[in-house]
Amino acid sequence: MTKPQIVWLRHDLRLADQPAFHAASAAGPVLPVYVLDDARARRWALGGAARWWLHHSLASLSASLERQGSRLILRRGDAVSALAAIAHECAAGAIHGVHHHEPWWRDAENELAAALPDTCPLMLHHGNYLAPPGSVTTGAGQPYKIYTPFSRALLERMPPEPCLPEPKLDSPPHWPESDRLEDWALLPTKPDWAGQFGPEWTPGEAGAHVRVEAFASHIAAYENTRNLPSTEGTSRLSPHFAFGEISPRQVWHAIANHQGEGADTFRKELIWRDYAQNVIHAMPAYGARSYSETFKHLPWRDPRSDPAAQADLAAWQQGRTGYPIVDAGMRQLWATGWMHNRVRMITASFLVKHLLIDWRHGERWFWDTLVDADYASNAVNWQWTAGSGVDANMFVRIMAPLTQSPKFDAGAYIRRWVPELKGLDNDGIHDPVFPPRGYPGKVVDHRAARERALAAWAEAKAAMPRD
Repeated sequence: MTKPQIVWLRHDLRLADQPAFHAASAAGPVLPVYVLDDARARRWALGGAARWWLHHSLASLSASLERQGSRLILRRGDAVSALAAIAHECAAGAIHGVHHHEPWWRDAENELAAALPDTCPLMLHHGNYLAPPGSVTTGAGQPYKIYTPFSRALLERMPPEPCLPEPKLDSPPHWPESDRLEDWALLPTKPDWAGQFGPEWTPGEAGAHVRVEAFASHIAAYENTRNLPSTEGTSRLSPHFAFGEISPRQVWHAIANHQGEGADTFRKELIWRDYAQNVIHAMPAYGARSYSETFKHLPWRDPRSDPAAQADLAAWQQGRTGYPIVDAGMRQLWATGWMHNRVRMITASFLVKHLLIDWRHGERWFWDTLVDADYASNAVNWQWTAGSGVDANMFVRIMAPLTQSPKFDAGAYIRRWVPELKGLDNDGIHDPVFPPRGYPGKVVDHRAARERALAAWAEAKAAMPRD
């Protein structure tokens, strides 16, 4: 009988358009394996919100596999050791996986390839992005640093190749032992802070396709509604992408018949996701290190040593800053594991420039509280907002939350997430003159914060070595 083919699953939890499953099924009986390896990722081990999603995504994939007479093998611990042990136990003919580009997964792929015997090679396939990260380069063969030329170059390759169908999976003669998903305790219990997650989300491959269909019905308005937090104008596909429950080329083809400004803008957002992966492919430490050298000299307020900064960070995390649009976003994040993209920019800018707190403190909070936490997207978006990135907004362009809120018609959004303010009219809700009882005053005055940020930037510039 043909040797079993292991499929190593990570952030690629789908059957359709999943090249590892496709290749493995063509070579022999398939043995799907997911290893929860927290130690390898270290501080980028999945956060609390993402663990909630992972539980439900694995349960969904397991049910899909069982409908085919297959099953999902779960192991916890070092991924390389666990996969090598299963391969030896089952006399596997190969381990198939989808390329991942986070630095810890790239290290794991190299270690696993070296640990396996020649009779069981590691076979990695591309399939989580529109084009393999690192393959879209300049005329000189260098990676693009700026999004716009990268976008133009990738668009020339579009549309992507046709999607792969869901394969028929044959079962191996022997199934190795598996952990029980419930024993991993991925779901919060004491307390269960994810009470609102269920009504908001349907993790899994089927849920991803339902979300695409729903979004496609109003994609024509995307350009006009995507920046309005009070309107359901975004796709809300980000957590499905983060866990690989749907591929970007599946989405690209699903909206192929939709033309116009809205659809074109959304395609550029798909390309932005590819761009972020290309950044970390070229600069693996991007999630922990500012690209701009100037930021090494910026006099941040450090919450680890400054009690006032620590209090301001806590106020930001809890949605108690006194700036309604910021507080609404941070409370939506805590309640649902997600935040509207425009509000993400506003809240991130507020932390970095109004509170003068290093963007990495914000990135860590988002990592733990976002269901769509993604190493590349998180790092690229935070560094863009902070002004520290390879392609970024300028630090001195300080987003004014009290202006952004009415500009993007956030009144209904604020009323939903900051109930203390729901009685205010449209003129007062964005910047209450007399905040209702229970709602905090501003942690910092906008003008004073702006002047402090500009002074800090001038100090950082002055500290830069001169040629």
